[in-house]
Amino acid sequence: MKGSAHYAPAGVIPAALTIFHDDYSIDLPATRRHFRFLAEVPGISAITANGHAAEVHALTFEEQQELLEAAVEEAAGRVRIVSGIYADGSLEAARLARMSARAGASALLVFPPTTLMLGGALRPEMALAHYGAVADAVDLPLILFQYPLGTGLGYPFETFTELVEKIPTIRAVKDWCNDPALHDRHTRYVHARRRPVNMLTTHSSWLMASLTMGARGLLSGAGSVIADMQVAMFEAIQAKDLAHAQRINALMLPITGAFYAEPFLDMHNRMKECLVMLGRAPRAVVRPPLMKLATKEIAGLKRALKAARVGEAGTDIPTQETEQ
Repeated sequence: MKGSAHYAPAGVIPAALTIFHDDYSIDLPATRRHFRFLAEVPGISAITANGHAAEVHALTFEEQQELLEAAVEEAAGRVRIVSGIYADGSLEAARLARMSARAGASALLVFPPTTLMLGGALRPEMALAHYGAVADAVDLPLILFQYPLGTGLGYPFETFTELVEKIPTIRAVKDWCNDPALHDRHTRYVHARRRPVNMLTTHSSWLMASLTMGARGLLSGAGSVIADMQVAMFEAIQAKDLAHAQRINALMLPITGAFYAEPFLDMHNRMKECLVMLGRAPRAVVRPPLMKLATKEIAGLKRALKAARVGEAGTDIPTQETEQ
């Protein structure tokens, strides 16, 4: 299922993990099973490959191509595939974009280059040049990835709006500004555009609150484990059933709280451990400098899964029918 520049990503979009062997090479059969599992979750609209959850920072160009092609094959036209574009240089970002288009991606999630961390906010033309290079390389919809301003990689509001206005193939925003007031401002701004631009929240630790601000979808690594729970939350908010959303939120909080505890960089490491506990992955290997979690934390994750009632066949989510 290929995209066009008119496709505006929306709905629930899990970001897939990458399963590695003990020697750190990619376990492609296990990763394919993970892609296939996600593609079969009722209610998701797309899957992201080569995102943060995939440890894209540690993947070569060739590995990213291999994973993307596998994701497209396993999705088998049931859902779209979003490809992450993670590069410090704009020329490499354009090369990744062309590869992604050839492999069958429907949209591109464009990360901010870490080159901008040391004062890039003072030179907005740099962000414009980076997105421009990707937009010129392919005719695919782009998802602007907005980071927290405190990281040095977030786009100030003026730059954010300039990107949305001047890059016509930006069709969605993955917002991780981590500021509720700013997230609300971003959401209202993009949804007021004549050209469709959808807000996709990635504030997974406060997902219900974020969705009530009007996001038209979510793109999250937590979906690699609890995609069905995220679908239930999104559908409840879309139906304006706050009471039902609150019940799902109460169920979700133990596991999202465990995923996004400090140190924050271990979030996808924790998700891998959960996949192993759930029988969805054979091992929870991460590539250095990431390191395996301590036994005590793994035990805590097991308790969190139990508290959230996440099981091998999915999540035991209360439905509106069972609550009546």
